Parts: sequence; structure tokens; C-alpha cells
Amino acid sequence: MKLKDRVAIVTGSGSGIGRAIALGMAREGARVAVVDLNEAGAQETVKEIQKEGGQAHPYRADVTQKAQIDAMVADVIKRWGTVHILVNNAGWDKAEPFIQSAEETWDKVLAINLKGPIICTRAVLDEMIKNGYGKIVSIASDAGRVGSTGEAVYSAAKGGIIAFTKTIAREMARHRINVNCVCPGPTDTPLFATVTAENPKLAESLKRVIPFGRLGLPEDLAPAVIFFASDDAGFITGQTLSVSGGLTMM
Repeated sequence: MKLKDRVAIVTGSGSGIGRAIALGMAREGARVAVVDLNEAGAQETVKEIQKEGGQAHPYRADVTQKAQIDAMVADVIKRWGTVHILVNNAGWDKAEPFIQSAEETWDKVLAINLKGPIICTRAVLDEMIKNGYGKIVSIASDAGRVGSTGEAVYSAAKGGIIAFTKTIAREMARHRINVNCVCPGPTDTPLFATVTAENPKLAESLKRVIPFGRLGLPEDLAPAVIFFASDDAGFITGQTLSVSGGLTMM
């Protein structure tokens, strides 16, 4: 097992990509803190993990609220002794032309997709520095690498996560903390369904331009995250990996 006896925090793991990551990590031996605003979704993820014999605990917390995240991390450390892994997965988007978007939407997109991972990363660093060990994996997006029509502020936030990852990787290398980034391409998740609800043809058009000829699945992302979270990636830091069926090659 790649993550035996590790303690992992996965934000936004009540559904979609986050749930697949949490399940995958539990199968590799990690004890998983399942963090989501959707309490019912978090509990369902925990039930699935426990059904397979894994260990997990649900936490309802808002990644944009530092006090809530600090309290969650403190409880994880109290419950399981430490934290080894953080996966910054929680995200949100609303697809629309930039000139039609509102400031309230910009603020929400930036708070969840950029400030949230910054808050969560800060919350775990003291413990990881103390241990001289840690793995931080942030879920960005290919939109942050190449842009995406209708997702201007989301692309900006995800580009910010890529830059933040590189900087924290440089600062934390001396503490043996690996910090990397995974960029999904278009992936069949509840969030994607919400984003494309007003344009059902979008999913089909995306399939045509993805070399593998299909949307990504949450299960496609989990192995890449588990790799970065494992000691197999012990000498890899500050890297950005696209998991997009070949849509983005760079």
C-alpha cells in the first residue's frame, strides 16, 4: 500500500473528483479526513470508505473560512496524531462570458478556488514542518494553463494555484515537503454538469477535441494525486501534471 498509516485531508471530497481521491487514498491505506460543505455528501464518502474496510471521518467545513479550516486540521491531528497529506480539491465555477459576469461571482470563484487552497495549505504547514515531512497536492485545471472561454476568473484562479504551488514548493523543499499540482481537463462531475446545464452541446463538442474521445472521469484523476502524495514522488516538487486525455500537451 502506497499510503499505509498516512493521514490525509481531502477537501471537496463529498462528491466527484474529491470522492474518487478519498476512496483511492483509503484503498492505499490512508486514514482520510473527508472535508466538504455538503455534510451529507461527506458522510456518504465516509460510508463508502468504511464499507471497504478503510478509515475516514467527515468534516463539514468551508475552505474560505480560516477559523473553520484551522479547527478541522486541529481535530484531525487530535484524532489521528498528525497530518501527512493535504489535497486541495474543493472548487466552484459558473461558465459565462466575462463581460456578462458579476463581481459577486468573481469574489465567490476566487474565494473558493484560490483563497481556499491558500488557507488550507497554511493550516497544515506548521505540523508538516515539525515532522519534516508532507505532501500537498492541489487540483488546478488546464484552464489555468491555457485559458478557457467562459471561465475567465476561474482560469485566473487556477493559474494562481499553479503559481502558488511552485512558490510553496520552493519555500518548503528544505523541510522535505513536496508540493505539486494536478490539472484535470473536462471531467464528468456534478460540477461539470452544473456548468454545462445551459449548454448541453458543450460536452459533446469537448469530446470531439479530446484525443482520447471522451470526458475524463473522477477515477482518472485519483491515481495521479495518489502518486504525488506517495513516496514514489519523493524527489518531485513544484510540478504541474495535466490529466486530460491529451487535450493539453505541454
